[in-house]
Amino acid sequence: MTILVAYDGSADSRAAIEFAAKHLAAEATLVVTVWEPLLVQLKKYPLAAAAIDAGTEDEAHALADQHAKEGAELAVASGLTDVTYRAVADNESIWKTIVDVADEVDASLIVTGSRGLAGVRSVLLGSVSNHVLHHAHRPTLIVPPAKAPR
Repeated sequence: MTILVAYDGSADSRAAIEFAAKHLAAEATLVVTVWEPLLVQLKKYPLAAAAIDAGTEDEAHALADQHAKEGAELAVASGLTDVTYRAVADNESIWKTIVDVADEVDASLIVTGSRGLAGVRSVLLGSVSNHVLHHAHRPTLIVPPAKAPR
């Protein structure tokens, strides 16, 4: 089986990887970063269409791949073995893409941070982790932010 870790470069997603490495038995691990293609962005945010540069789609995919690789390197540095990574295009919603990839690889567990980089969108639409928790048909671990040292 495979542990799927959702990673977007945020502090919470880093904490999720570190927690998984510290507390879970060694299994194959897939680090997934979800990115939004231009057409999906236009469909979701039509009012922002003027601000979206068509040339940035390749850059967005490259950045997502870079984030996924960074997450995989963090997973290995944290003690996980047999780690792979993948940048996946979001065709509908980030949470659904995570759930779909977990189903595709038959993940034994989905690990995600409680907050990511979605910012204001997550307040308005609900957090990705909340949707994954309620729509995944497999165990899901949501790791809260690390407490700041006192």
